[in-house]
Amino acid sequence: MTELRFDGRVAIITGAGGGLGRSHALELARRGAWVLVNDLGGALDGSGSSASAAQRVVDEITAAGGVAAANDDSVATAQGGEAIVQCALDVFGRVDVLINNAGILRDKAFHRMGADLIDQVIDVHLKGALYVSQPAFRLMREQGYGRIVNTSSASGLFGNFGQANYGAAKAGLAGLTRVLALEGADHDIKVNAIAPIALTRMTEGILGELASKVSAESVSPLVAYLTNEECAVNGNIYSVAGGRIARIFVAETYGVVLKENTAEAVQAQLSQIDEVDATRFHEPSSLDSETTIIAKALSEVA
Repeated sequence: MTELRFDGRVAIITGAGGGLGRSHALELARRGAWVLVNDLGGALDGSGSSASAAQRVVDEITAAGGVAAANDDSVATAQGGEAIVQCALDVFGRVDVLINNAGILRDKAFHRMGADLIDQVIDVHLKGALYVSQPAFRLMREQGYGRIVNTSSASGLFGNFGQANYGAAKAGLAGLTRVLALEGADHDIKVNAIAPIALTRMTEGILGELASKVSAESVSPLVAYLTNEECAVNGNIYSVAGGRIARIFVAETYGVVLKENTAEAVQAQLSQIDEVDATRFHEPSSLDSETTIIAKALSEVA
C-alpha cells in the first residue's frame, strides 16, 4: 500500500495548539506537509491568549524533522481569517490544505443562555470557519487544487442538551461543507467534514469509560486521507472515534403528495409521511437534486 504523502503541500490547521488540532498537525507534518499551526492560545471558554500554545506544537514538529510555523491570529474576525491565510503565504508561498478545527465551549441550558454565549460560540466555530475558508478557497480556485476539512459535531447533527449555541454552529458547518463542496468541485477542491469524539480538554470528564478508547490521534488518519490529493470523496460528513468511522448522511422518506393540502390531511397521513423504510428513501445531493425529487413525485401523482 502506497503511503499517502503531503510533500510540497502547505496545510493550515486552526486551533492546533492542543487536542485534535495538534494531532492533525503532527500527522500531516510526519507525512511531509509544511504546517501553519494556528492557535490563539486561549482558555477553553475562549478567554485570554498566548502565542506559546502554537509554538509548542511547532517545536514538536521541527524536533521530529518536520517543517512548521506558528500563528496566533483569531479566527473569529474576517481580518483574523485573512491574516492566517496571509501568514501561510508569507512563510510557505501557497495554501493547499485547510483544517477548520478551532473551537470553544460555552454550555448552558437554552433558557438561561445569554446573547454573549451565543455570539462567542458562533463567532469561533461557524464564522471562524467562514472567515478562514474564504481567502483560502479563493487561492485554491486560482491554483486549481485544494482540500478543506471542517469539524462538525454530533451535538449539531443529532443534538445534545445544553449546547444550543454549539450545536447550531456545528450544524452550520455541515451546511457550509455541502455548499463549498459543490462550488469547488470544478476546481479540484474537495471539502468534507468530520464529527469526532475524542479525549481532549473540551471533553475531559464527560466521556466516562469511552475516554480511554478515543484518543485525538485516532481521528487524524481520517483527516489525513480527506486532505490528501488521493481523496476520492467530496461533501461527505464522517463520524469518527477510536478508529471507528461511519458516514453521516442526510436522507428523506418517500413521503406523500396530499390530495387535499390541509392541516387535517397532514394529521391523517403523518405516519406515512414519517415512515422510515431502509430500502426506500431519497438522499438529495444538492438543492437541485431535492427539487428534482419533488418535481418527480408531483408529476407521478398528476
